[in-house]
Amino acid sequence: MRDIAVFSGSAHPELAAEVCRHLEVPLSPARINRFANDCLEVQLEANCRERDVFLIQPLVAPVQEHLVELLMMCDAARGASAGRITVVMPHYSYARSDKKDMPRISLGGRLVADLLVTAGASRVLALTLHSPQVHGFFSVPVDHLHALRELATHFRKLDLSNTTVVSPDLGNAKEAAAFARLLGTRVAAGAKQRFEDDKVSISAVIGDVADRDVIVLDDEIAKGSTVLELLDRLRELGARSVRVACTHGLFASGALKRLSEQPEILEIVCTNSVPVPEAERTEKLTVLSVAPALAEAVRRIHNGESVSALFDGL
Repeated sequence: MRDIAVFSGSAHPELAAEVCRHLEVPLSPARINRFANDCLEVQLEANCRERDVFLIQPLVAPVQEHLVELLMMCDAARGASAGRITVVMPHYSYARSDKKDMPRISLGGRLVADLLVTAGASRVLALTLHSPQVHGFFSVPVDHLHALRELATHFRKLDLSNTTVVSPDLGNAKEAAAFARLLGTRVAAGAKQRFEDDKVSISAVIGDVADRDVIVLDDEIAKGSTVLELLDRLRELGARSVRVACTHGLFASGALKRLSEQPEILEIVCTNSVPVPEAERTEKLTVLSVAPALAEAVRRIHNGESVSALFDGL
C-alpha cells in the first residue's frame, strides 16, 4: 500500500505489528523518551508529509501514560504535515465515563475525545465502545467495529442446540441479541444494578437458562464482579454449563484467575484488543485476534471504501 504510515505507541505493539503484517506494510518506528522531570517526548521516525497516518494505541493501564503518548503522537504527526491522522483505538477505556449519573461528575469520554481532536486526530477507528452514544462525543468521523463475528466463528465449533446467550445487563442486551442471531440461539439478560465500580447486584435473569448451556457476553471484563454475580444467579436457576465471552479482556486485580477457578465456567474467550500477559493466562482462556478486522478497516479507510460494509448481513 502506498502513501500510508502506521505507528504504534507502547500500549500494544504486538497488535500493531500484526495489523501491519495483514496490510503488508512496515510498522514505522516511533521513539518515546522520558525526561528526568518525568515528562514524555514522542518522535515519529518515518516521513509523514501528506501521508495517510494511522496511530494504533489502546488505552490500557497505565491509561493516562498511554493517553498522553497518543496525544503526543497526534501532535507530532500534525506537526509533520500528515495528510490525515486516524487514531486506531482498539480499546477506549474512557467510554465508560459517558453519562452524568451523579452531581458534579466529569464526563471523561467527551473530554478525552475533545483532547484527541485538539491534538490533531482527523478520524477515529474504535472497537466495541462501551455505549453507542460515545460516537457523539467526537467532532470527527468515527468508524466503530465490533468483534461479534470473530467470537461467533469460535463458538460455532460447539454444539449450540441447547445454548442461550446471556447479557449481564439490559444495556448490553442489543449486542447479545445480535450475537444470538449469529449463533442461532436464544437470548436472555440480567437485571443489574451497579453500586460502585466493583459492587453490582443482579436480581434476576430474564429468559430461559435452566438446564441450558450459557454463553455470557459482555463488552469488557475488568475485575469480573459482574460475571461472578451473574454466575450466582445462573447456579440458582440451574444452568448446565457456562462460557464467558468479551471483546476486551482487561482482567484487573486477578480477575482471570478468579473466573478460571469457578468450576461451572468451561471457557473464557476474549480478543487481543488489549494485551493479556502470558504469565496471567490460564488453561481456560482463549484469545482471538482482531488484527485482520482492524487491518481491513484501515485498508478501506485508506482507499475511501465503506467500513460499515464489513458488517453487512449481521
